[in-house]
Amino acid sequence: MKLTAEISMYPLKDSYIDPIEWFINRVDSYPNIERKTNAMATQVCGEYADVMAMLATEMQAAHEKWGKAVFVAKFIGGELNLSHTQ
Repeated sequence: MKLTAEISMYPLKDSYIDPIEWFINRVDSYPNIERKTNAMATQVCGEYADVMAMLATEMQAAHEKWGKAVFVAKFIGGELNLSHTQ
């Protein structure tokens, strides 16, 4: 089953750009997960187990490397066209 998720990272530090870029680059290292980023969030799509495992791994890595950060996520079962615009 496919899963599409939207995730935003809010590092609790003044220099927040580096942790966000680091997180996005880490997501890009998963060839089986499609990623699209805009000014507000990052959307990912892939097999359900792959997306959830990636998020668990990378959120933990982000907390270990950068300290406190808030992650906000939305999930929808199924595959969405991440290139769709209205």
